Amino acid sequence: MCTGRTRKKTLLIDLDPQCNMTISGMFEEGLHQIWEEEDEFIDDFEAAVEQYGLEKIISTPRSIHFLLKPIEDGLNELTEYPPVIKLYDNVDLIPGRLSLHKYENKLAERWSGLYQSDNVSIRTVTNIRRICEVYKKLNGYDYVLIDTSPSLGILNKVIISTVDGFIIPALPDMFSAYGIRNIGNSLQQWQREFETIYKLISEDKRARFPEKFVQFLGYTIYNAKWQSKHLNEYDLAVAHNAYAKEMPKIVDWYIMSQNRAPVADIMNPIGGVAVMHSHNIFPSVAQALKCPMWLVPQTYKYYKENNPELLDTLLVEEPNPGHYKKYRETQENYHTFAKEFIERAEVL
Repeated sequence: MCTGRTRKKTLLIDLDPQCNMTISGMFEEGLHQIWEEEDEFIDDFEAAVEQYGLEKIISTPRSIHFLLKPIEDGLNELTEYPPVIKLYDNVDLIPGRLSLHKYENKLAERWSGLYQSDNVSIRTVTNIRRICEVYKKLNGYDYVLIDTSPSLGILNKVIISTVDGFIIPALPDMFSAYGIRNIGNSLQQWQREFETIYKLISEDKRARFPEKFVQFLGYTIYNAKWQSKHLNEYDLAVAHNAYAKEMPKIVDWYIMSQNRAPVADIMNPIGGVAVMHSHNIFPSVAQALKCPMWLVPQTYKYYKENNPELLDTLLVEEPNPGHYKKYRETQENYHTFAKEFIERAEVL
């Protein structure tokens, strides 16, 4: 994230059951402590509240599944909310949890209830959006960004259909090309379902959903192999360039115009080549140190001076001093990407 440069206050919510975003931003020991403290509430929220109360458990950050759990169990929403995890001055995180499949199962179970205007079903389906709105109001976020799994199951159906906009991260390969096709086809089906539901529910219940159906903001190509011969506009290896050239056609064919945000260059990857080319081992080092790539040199130095035992645990070797400049230069690339993302998001 480059929100420090763009001055946008951002909340990250990890709704991928694999928790990749969470473990890229915080150390596993702290995450496991959060999960362990929540375990009994995830098993039976009402019984845990009766035994332990809520005051202590919500005094420290909680996972997104904990926040969703009262509605999953058919209870009332929380009236007070736990703090978020502060990653940087203007970037916060609500961590994920492996148990999110339980909420997905409940979504599947209650989905048909939407067509009968069942209140519990509507609360279950709109709960993710409601939590985003609660934290936006509490902390004044400019953006709430949700990370999802790479699937089209009912959890992602609900997430994508009840947010304002979405982007598709894509590799320059066959799987991402088919992924964009599948998302486009699914969007049309999901929109028809939600439009039917909206006709069957009252105006008060309709207000829990977004005013209009989600808008596609674009895609970004990443981890592509760079080549220095300048044979094409993106300076990509031939095989990767072939897929990159297909992406605009696939977007045009499969994502209908009514599902696209009014962005002039929506057929082109967000940020152009800014985040397109592979950074070799840089991302792996950054993931181990739980920091952006451009902060790797100073983060490593900080831990070396203040917590060398942690570095031994992480099995991270000191970055090559000759690469320090290249690490820092990645910030400009991601600033370019973030700036264009914000320009697109502002049209919503």
